[in-house]
Amino acid sequence: MKNYKKICAVLVVVAIIFSLGLTRVDSAYAKYIVKGDTTANIRAVQQRLYNLGYYTYKVDGIWGSRTTAAVKRFQRDYGLTVDGIVGKWTEKALGLSLSGGGGSVSSSDLNLLARCIYGEARGEPYTGQVAIAAVVLNRVKSSSFPNTVAGVIYQKGAFTAVSDGQINLTPNSTAYQAAQDALNGWDPTGGCLYYYNPATATSKWIWSLTVHLKIGRHNFCK
Repeated sequence: MKNYKKICAVLVVVAIIFSLGLTRVDSAYAKYIVKGDTTANIRAVQQRLYNLGYYTYKVDGIWGSRTTAAVKRFQRDYGLTVDGIVGKWTEKALGLSLSGGGGSVSSSDLNLLARCIYGEARGEPYTGQVAIAAVVLNRVKSSSFPNTVAGVIYQKGAFTAVSDGQINLTPNSTAYQAAQDALNGWDPTGGCLYYYNPATATSKWIWSLTVHLKIGRHNFCK
């Protein structure tokens, strides 16, 4: 019965897609990307995927590998580009009308995030630079930290780049691209809230955290 309902849902949405004359391509940098955008949007995507039988976990508003995999399964069944990104065509296929999108971030937040990346991680692998920005954004979404990019970055003692003044350096294009990728929802850390360089870290507390993954010279922890 569950498979029958799923098949019927697929056929209905496919019919809607063709009736609207929609193409099947979602751009990785489209205006309407919501991956990692807001908790409300992620919850809406998870709930819809749950209702359709693609997502069987807790609807928690956190974008992780399980949500990405569910989106890809949905995209595969609905004839969309299988990239795990909820762009405007995937949004329409899901039957959702999501608020905002990756393009809604302010230019000041983008600039500050790029400066943080440049001050903290220039010279690191590109994925590692995106990961630094992702940690900032994960903190913004966490109730344990300030709820703005500026609040997180300038929280006392949070980032070395702020303490030593490197936050004021002019970021390069790579830092800006890494910031935009993170804002568009790419989180190489899988939700981490902390990172440190084991070669320079002196805090006993940071060493007590369980390392989730290592990218370049940084350890990332949840």
